[in-house]
Amino acid sequence: MVKAKKAIFFDRDGTLIKTKISNDNKPIAIKELNECIIFPSVKKILNKLKKNFLIFVITNQPDVANKKNLKLNVIKVNNYLKKVLPIKKFFVCYCNNNKCNFRKPNIGMILKAKKKYNLDLANSYVIGDRWKDIDSGNKAGCITIFLEKKYNERLKTKPNYTINYFYKLKKIFKI
Repeated sequence: MVKAKKAIFFDRDGTLIKTKISNDNKPIAIKELNECIIFPSVKKILNKLKKNFLIFVITNQPDVANKKNLKLNVIKVNNYLKKVLPIKKFFVCYCNNNKCNFRKPNIGMILKAKKKYNLDLANSYVIGDRWKDIDSGNKAGCITIFLEKKYNERLKTKPNYTINYFYKLKKIFKI
């Protein structure tokens, strides 16, 4: 039997790249490639993590369904990130329907990756800056790391770890 692989599922906006913040202190996804700013230390840390984990991005992009952004713009940002970061694959939910199995906090994107790449979810991680990321990871049986950004929203389930800067992943993963 082939041994299952370990993975890290990263959220995109607010976790790997900077996001805009609304007047009510909630994150807003970027719209275009020229707005894409990768957080400091992301590239260095991902390059270290890729030695022991497959790196995935799971991202909700409801602005496409809400007609506030074009799918092409999301794809351009993702393609750029895939070119400069060691990301195995992006899983994207473009819909705005909370009942969609692929839209976080649901676990469809994680289960799709598990099946395609033979992943060991109990030894895999979900890292994100919103409650939906943490809920998704917890429901899938992954280890969760919350990147605290002090948004105007609360966690609904408890993460395994909470950090306030991306570089603090070095301590968790001992890299």
